[in-house]
Amino acid sequence: MNASPTAPDSADTDISVSSPAPPVNFLRAVLALGVGGFAIGTGEFVIMGLLPEVAKDIDVSIPQAGHVISAYALGVVIGAPVLAVLAAGWGRRALLIALMAVFAAGNFASAAAPNYLLLNLLRFATGLPHGTYFGVAALVAATLAPPGRRARAVGLVMLGLTGATLVGVPIAAWLGQYFGWRAAFVFVGLIALVAIALLRRDIPDIAPPAGASPWRELGALRRKQVWFTLGIAAIGFGGMFSVFSYIKPTLIEVAGMSIGGVPFVLALFGLGMVVGNLVGARLADRSVMRTIGGVMVYAALVLAMFTFAAHNVVAASINVFLIGTTVAIGPALQIRLMDVAGDAQTLAAALNHSAFNMANALGAWLGGVAIAAGLGWTSTGWVGALLALAGLGVFGWAVMSARATARRPAVTAC
Repeated sequence: MNASPTAPDSADTDISVSSPAPPVNFLRAVLALGVGGFAIGTGEFVIMGLLPEVAKDIDVSIPQAGHVISAYALGVVIGAPVLAVLAAGWGRRALLIALMAVFAAGNFASAAAPNYLLLNLLRFATGLPHGTYFGVAALVAATLAPPGRRARAVGLVMLGLTGATLVGVPIAAWLGQYFGWRAAFVFVGLIALVAIALLRRDIPDIAPPAGASPWRELGALRRKQVWFTLGIAAIGFGGMFSVFSYIKPTLIEVAGMSIGGVPFVLALFGLGMVVGNLVGARLADRSVMRTIGGVMVYAALVLAMFTFAAHNVVAASINVFLIGTTVAIGPALQIRLMDVAGDAQTLAAALNHSAFNMANALGAWLGGVAIAAGLGWTSTGWVGALLALAGLGVFGWAVMSARATARRPAVTAC
């Protein structure tokens, strides 16, 4: 494995992620990248609050309408590696603009979808650029960042995604309630067009790394530490989704919350994501590996607490906020992938978002299994805690493997 094997920390080592960037206004560039993330985050999550309207308009059941969410997630999982490999030789700005253009077109087309089948196909297509956009945006932000602030730069880009849950999704949901669900997708498409204009204006024309090619990007799949890092995300981060996927019925049935109070708790979750993202980015700039391990332990505790906190409205609300903060692991995992991917940066960075969408599917599925087995709504907390502990186990395996790799040359010399 050619990637740096050092398990303890690589946060202080700025690995080149692209060709040197020309002088640029860093804050304006990160804002442009973040607006793109805001558009994608709004487009991904808004449909969850509009399923009844979608189901009624296209004449399907609400569970069937939920397949639209799965179609988008499948697009993310497939699109991230495929587009990252195919576009390995593209300039960074051109690639970001192209990805955002596809996303904008997908949302405008979704707003005009006449039936269930076409809507699913269009949501799948709209999800294709999601992972690659965030992966490339993270690489660009890290390239432009001042020394020692790579994770905070990535965190600012991710702030667009987490901020969407707090601001973009409520606005789009309101539009969908009053003007029809199609208006929500038009709104998302318009944000994407604004992002394109900002990307064109504020992102420098960064060339791809010398010798970049699809085959070299595929080399990331030969690196064990890349797989370990993706495993931490796909398994350990699933705990958050095991709880959040069933948060509404849990709050109503267990805590006795009125349906009118649920949006307030969802806003607390979004606020927790914003806070967690900012704090996690700062911690990752100090120590990537300690942040990953520490957040996994923290997530296991917070998710286990939900089983008890869910019986009280105030305690449940506070706990949901804390669960949102577990997104703090995101910037650290993104930086870790950059550090262990060597010269296959684009694919590794994009795969991070495939892993997070797999976590979404895994957590929601296992939480549903526990509820269907008669373990009750609060059982999702234990499921989430076990997933976080499993992610911590993958993290420990990664550390031991990296240390063994680091010792190998010394053993050979003897």
